[in-house]
Amino acid sequence: MGATEPSRAGHDRSAASSAAPPSGLLDLLSVAAVVLNPKGQVVFWSPKAEDLFGYSAEQALGQYAARLMVHEQHRDEVIKLFAEVMGTGTDWAGAFPIRRKDGSTRMVEFRNMRLLDDLGDVYALGLAADQSAVERVERDAALAMCLVSQSPVGLAILDPDLRYLAVNPALERITGQSAAERLGRPVGEILTFLDTDPEGRLRHVLETGESVVDRHIVCRPPADPDHDHAWSVSYYRLEDSGGRVLGLAYAVIDVTERHRAAAEAARARERLSLIARASASVGTTLDVETTARELADVVVPVLADVAAVDVLDSALDGRAAPHDGPAHFRALAVSAAHPTEAVRAADPPGGLATYSGDRLITRCVRTRRPVLVPHTTREDLGRIARHGEAASLMDAAGVHSYLAVPLLARGEVLGALDLTRIRNPVPFDDADAFLACELAARAAVCIDNARGYQAQRDAALTLQRSLLPEPPSGLPGLEVACRYQPAGATSEIGGDWYDAIPLQGDRTALVVGDVMGSGIKAAATMGQLRSAARAFAELSLAPAEALHHLDHLTEVIEQTITTCIYCVYDPHQGTCEICLAGHLPPVLTRRGRAARLLDLPTGAPLGVGGVPFEAATIPFRPGDELVLYTDGLVETRSEPIDARLDALLDTLTTTRGHDVEDTCDRLLETLRSPGGEDDVALLIARALA
Repeated sequence: MGATEPSRAGHDRSAASSAAPPSGLLDLLSVAAVVLNPKGQVVFWSPKAEDLFGYSAEQALGQYAARLMVHEQHRDEVIKLFAEVMGTGTDWAGAFPIRRKDGSTRMVEFRNMRLLDDLGDVYALGLAADQSAVERVERDAALAMCLVSQSPVGLAILDPDLRYLAVNPALERITGQSAAERLGRPVGEILTFLDTDPEGRLRHVLETGESVVDRHIVCRPPADPDHDHAWSVSYYRLEDSGGRVLGLAYAVIDVTERHRAAAEAARARERLSLIARASASVGTTLDVETTARELADVVVPVLADVAAVDVLDSALDGRAAPHDGPAHFRALAVSAAHPTEAVRAADPPGGLATYSGDRLITRCVRTRRPVLVPHTTREDLGRIARHGEAASLMDAAGVHSYLAVPLLARGEVLGALDLTRIRNPVPFDDADAFLACELAARAAVCIDNARGYQAQRDAALTLQRSLLPEPPSGLPGLEVACRYQPAGATSEIGGDWYDAIPLQGDRTALVVGDVMGSGIKAAATMGQLRSAARAFAELSLAPAEALHHLDHLTEVIEQTITTCIYCVYDPHQGTCEICLAGHLPPVLTRRGRAARLLDLPTGAPLGVGGVPFEAATIPFRPGDELVLYTDGLVETRSEPIDARLDALLDTLTTTRGHDVEDTCDRLLETLRSPGGEDDVALLIARALA
């Protein structure tokens, strides 16, 4: 005995160390074990039996079980069942009421079977559990099975090694992977379509017990690899009642529709915001190129990665576009969300490009309908680009979707808005085409307005320049330089003019005027007044008298106010007689002195009527310079007039003695802001020895 006992103890320790820990299910059911001899006496009594029936082992052992635990009305039936089990060896299972020690009755679930020992003796083993506990476990198990098999929530059970043990039908449907593909395989081999590290996250939950609830994932599962799906996933560690880790479960709820609805709502808000921004930022000027650039900039990157605005060359010239053959486009703007070779494929702004009739942009302007290619092929790029090299650049850049919409305004097609997507993985769709058409229509009206204004402005400028004299030369005792600079592209041409008129006796009349207003009407009025001033000068009228007649003339001219400065230089007398009609005072520069504004009677502008004009005579000797100008040179909205006049004097002081032509250029460079809002007429006269 002494030699074998240690050996048996060592074997027990080995078995205990390799045995799996208890599941806890029997503890949950609280199963009691009772053994009876052939007479029906209790010979074994487990601690759970004491809990179930209320009798201690001392009280139960040796007692007849029927009398101890069964009500009198059930004893005969129980004794008969006991005899069948002992006699036939057939197991019996069922539930019947038992009597506890305290006299109460409890329904108990029994499993009875016959036992046989090595001596041939027969016993009866009864396993018993409270029926309510059994029903509760069965109910919970049935509910769990129903939830797993019929729930719309995808469920998976993993073992501690994160291998699949079970998958419900909902998860198969959501992911497009069958249970057969998953069972027994590690999770890392299955969830390869997720961008994140699901295995690491699951292992963290398994090790820490910290659950992850309602984590949002966007992916493209095997069931639908071309579209995004949204899932709400939750991870839980599974433990038994004793705290033993059984594995891990994760649940997947398909929230794709909600995700798409939210994305569509966000997209709709983004579109409204884009339209609002376009309304505020497109068409801020009456300039065709600026408007095109504003349109291209506003659609990038929200709507496209690269945008180009191309206007039909015939539309810019006011000609009708041909209905067949190639189309000639003037590229006005290109905008890109990021550096890309696709920009090189676009026509450079300002250039003229010819597209054959089979090109998609030509079809767009000819049909006046959008051209949408959701997924471009190499062949499509050949019909989008103007030539093969551009198609290769677009292919290398990764252009995968294309959209062209016409620029339509007042029933006329002006050109097209050309859009491509590269980094944005979503192809263009009908909603994008609708939005692009809306933006293009708004911009087209602005482009049409700018085109009409440009045509009118060009006509006014042509008229204005045609009415101005040629640069004067050969004037006795005078060197004269003149400049006319029109208003910026965003403003209309005004009625500014200059003139240098030879008179009898070697005298010269110098005139600078400014007709208030703009456009062709102002230019035409300017032409009338300039012609009248020349006529009055030919009559050798004094400056004040000439302005008086000009003032009277304005009564029959449909223009109200004009400012003017009229001077007559006499080289023999060395004097200059000056008269102002509401005009800014001229500047006089002399050797060794700073430039200064002449303090002269200002007078009233022409058109006021009935106001006398007063002239003043100043010495004007060799080397002296007289600078006549219109208010466009010195007036701005951002600076006070006194500061601008000081800047004029400073510039003239520093350029004193320079060539008069250079002085004109220096004044315009220094004082004239880019895109000035008013015309400038400038005349500098220097007395010669």
